[in-house]
Formats: sequence, structure tokens, C-alpha cells
Amino acid sequence: MNNADILIGANLSKRFDDLEVVKDVSLIIKEGEFVSLVGKSGCGKTTLLSLLSGLEQPTKGQVILNGKEITGASEEELALFRREHVGFIFQSFNLIPTLSAWENVALPLFPIKMTNEQRQDRALELLNQMEMGHRTEHLPAALSGGEKQRVAIARALINNPKIVFADEPTGNLDSATGDAIMAILSELHKKQGMTMLMVTHALELAKTADRVIRMQDGEVIT
Repeated sequence: MNNADILIGANLSKRFDDLEVVKDVSLIIKEGEFVSLVGKSGCGKTTLLSLLSGLEQPTKGQVILNGKEITGASEEELALFRREHVGFIFQSFNLIPTLSAWENVALPLFPIKMTNEQRQDRALELLNQMEMGHRTEHLPAALSGGEKQRVAIARALINNPKIVFADEPTGNLDSATGDAIMAILSELHKKQGMTMLMVTHALELAKTADRVIRMQDGEVIT
């Protein structure tokens, strides 16, 4: 049986003043697929990821994510939709410096009606899965780059997302640590069937995915 289309981008363009960063891009990602979006710095791949995830609105075009058209939705509607359906992993980790590892992981759960103990239990479960059970009370400043990214991955999974968007997830890491993070992402995809769209400039990392989409000058070229 064919997997359903979980993400559809149709004729997407994004213009900032006189600069068109994304130019009439269309793509489809199926449920359970791991797709890499690759290209040189400045080619528009991060902007395209932002459009597809609802972080940015396109100048023109349409995005359908998990069966819902998110184009033109209000910021409040988008924030709620992302919280319920989407996970994010960023190059810069985006951890709150005053919160412990487990608190950072649990942060997306705080608007949800549940006890603090339930939030903590869920966060600790994921941190143990990331082999971070011994660092749960540490602040981000006390963690290595690889440890911070493991915390960020756990946070991305806390709401059982339908799709995870990863923007250069190994960009701030040395090669050995980056390889370890890619192994985690690959395992999540293969063992849990996680749907992922990953932006990277490194073709070798991109080849880890099921499918590679190449961008150049704002356009998909393959």
C-alpha cells in the first residue's frame, strides 16, 4: 500500500523586497519518508523549509501539511498547528539557557493540560532514548554540542510529531559528533517510521536519506 502524502508544496515562491529566494517550487513528501534538501549556502533551502513548515508564509503558492492547508493561516493558528503536528531541530539548538535539559525537552508540553510529573516522565523517557539520562538536570551551558543536539532532538519528538523538520542539524558539530547525530536520525526514521525533511549543504549527509532534492538559485533542479 502506498504511503499517504503528508506534505505538499505547490508552486511556492518567496520574495524579500526585490530578491526572489524561492522560485515556483513544487514537491511532495510521503508519510514515513526521509528527504534531504541539499544545496550551497544561499540557494534558498532554509527558506523553503520555513515555507513548508509554516514558519514563513509564501509570496505565492500553497502548502498542505498533514491534510490541512496552512497557507494564509493566522500566526495563532499556525503556532497551535505546529505544536500539535510538527517537530523542529535547528543548527543552533535553540535551547533555553535557564532551563535544565529535561525542562527544555518538556517545554512544548506546557500549554497542554497535564501534570508536571507527566511532562517530566515523558521528557526523561526521550532523554534516556537519546542516551542522555545522566544529564537531565544540567543546563545547556554545561552540555557539549552533541549533547545539546540530543536534547533538541528529544524536544522535537516530545509531541509525537507527524513530521520533523531539521535545519542543518550537524552544522555546529565536529564530524564525529555529526555522524553520531545522523545515526540517531536514521534510526528514528528506520525503526519508528518518522517522516523527516532535512536541510543540509553536505551531500554525504544528504545521501543518508531515502531521497535527495537539490536546490540551486531558489529552484529545485532534481
